[in-house]
Formats: sequence, structure tokens, C-alpha cells
Amino acid sequence: MAYSEIDTTSLPPEDRFAWWHEVVGRGVAPVRVATEHADDFVGRAGFVPLGAVHLTTMSFPSLSSERPAQLVRRSDPETYELALILDGSMHVAQERCETQLSAGDFAMWTSSRPYAGRAVSGPAGASRAVMLHLPQSLVPLPQARVRPLLARGLSARSGMGRILAQYLESLVQQAPALDEEASRRLGATSLDLAVGFLAQHAGTQERLPPETRHQVLLAAIDTFIEDRLADPRLSPGMIAARHHISVRLLHQLFRGRPETVSARIRRRRLERCREDLTAPGLRALPVHAIGARWGMGTPAGFSRAFRAAYGISPGEHRRTAP
Repeated sequence: MAYSEIDTTSLPPEDRFAWWHEVVGRGVAPVRVATEHADDFVGRAGFVPLGAVHLTTMSFPSLSSERPAQLVRRSDPETYELALILDGSMHVAQERCETQLSAGDFAMWTSSRPYAGRAVSGPAGASRAVMLHLPQSLVPLPQARVRPLLARGLSARSGMGRILAQYLESLVQQAPALDEEASRRLGATSLDLAVGFLAQHAGTQERLPPETRHQVLLAAIDTFIEDRLADPRLSPGMIAARHHISVRLLHQLFRGRPETVSARIRRRRLERCREDLTAPGLRALPVHAIGARWGMGTPAGFSRAFRAAYGISPGEHRRTAP
């Protein structure tokens, strides 16, 4: 996998903006960019090839961008650009629509029509975003139904938006270590989740292919499990009931994964316990209370499960941790 990063701070201040503009312009659809920080532009970007789709991470000071009709005619990759705002705010205008977005929102536009944008730095001193570049030919939704979503705020705080946002942020963290096969697989999942997200907003879920529905359902189940690890009642039965499927179908969905539903719940609970046992702010909390905090049941059962997973008891892990 050809993961790459750029950081303008490796260059003389007077060269930074021009270089960043050129490199980023090659990675996405060419745009015109202007900024008040051109004399000393501090910008970073990461490029993640994922098979048919691509992911870009960006951090930059306040700026404005424009893709006029001239640039569209000159070069059009025919993509939908789906951006998750992580910090700062953004204004996007396209197709006679415009919207103001803040951290926790998705924005989307197409490379095939002129658009304009403006980003304002957040409290941390930079605008930050994750952009998923989706080939229009791979989005199995009518363009007439997708068009109303352009330059419109789409929340990443709940539902499919939250599921997609969590997936993309996790993917960014893993990106430097991914090999080519994993990149293609994760790219296919990214596409499925993005299409499911757009279909939900466009009211076209019935057009989704079975593979996409499968991935969307699995992602929703994963998020449900993460949100309820502390609940001792969490079980395959609860998960199936919440998602209106049978327990048998739930187990079938997990057959292509390296662990069962119950094994995933147990592993994630133990990982949370392992983290909390060495957290400075939780040193006064008894070991058995850490287990109970993450739904691990009796102290004896927690100790046995922890030792089976890590080779030592919870207490020994706490005592030997740096």
C-alpha cells in the first residue's frame, strides 16, 4: 500500500503554501485556493489508497477554495467528495445550495459541478477533515436522488452517520500499517458504509445491493456492541432483538469473521478492563470493580477470563504495569 503524508513544516515558510496546494491538488480534483496564511502555511495531509476509493486526511489554517467550470472542463475524476469535519467550520456551496458545517458534520459535493468552499480554523488552531473520494460509477443510487444531498449538512453524530464517522477515523489510525489486501478490503467496506449512509438520507435503501446491506448491518451491530459493553445483559439475543433479526442470522453474519459474537464481546470487555487497570485516575478502584464496570460478572469469572486472555491475573497486570 502506498500510504503517504505531506507536512509543510519541512520546507522554508515561503515555499509551503505553493507546495501544499500543488500536492493536494494532484490528490483530489484540482481547485483554486486562497489563504491569509500563505507566508507561513502550516498544513498536513495523508493519502490512503483503498482500491477503488481513496481517503485523504487534511489539517490546514483558514482558507477558501473554488472549483470553477473552467477547472471542471479541464479535469474531472467524476467523484463524490464526502468530507467529515473534525475541527473548525466549513461553508460549502454547489448547485445553488449552500450550507455551514461544524465539527461532527459530513459535507458532500461532486467534482463534476463547480463549487466553492471556505474553511475556518477551530479552537485547536487548524481545520481538520477526513475526505472519502467515491467514484460516481460505484455509487448505485440515482444521481437525481443524490443531488439534493450536495452542499447540505449531514450529521455524523448519530445513526449511520456516526457509524461511518467512527469507521473512517479508525481506518485513518490503521492506515500506515495496512497492506494492499487489507486496504482493498477496507476500501470496499468504506464504500458500502458510505453508500448506506447516502441511501438513508436519499430514501433509497431499497436500491442497495445485498452485499452493501450486509456490511451496513454488521457495522451497526459493531457500534451497538461498543456502546453497551458495560451492560451485563449484552448478549447475542439482545443484539439480534435490537436489530430485528434472528439469533441464527446474527451468527451467520459473523461466520466470515475470525471470532463469534460472544467472543467479540468478551475480547472487547477484557481490552477495556486491561486499559482501565493501569489508568492513573482509576488506581483506587478495586480490581473486581474494574471487571464489573465492563460487565464481566463475578470477580472469579473475570480473573479466569483475564488470565486466559493475557497469561496473568488482573491484579498482576496492574502491579507490573509501568
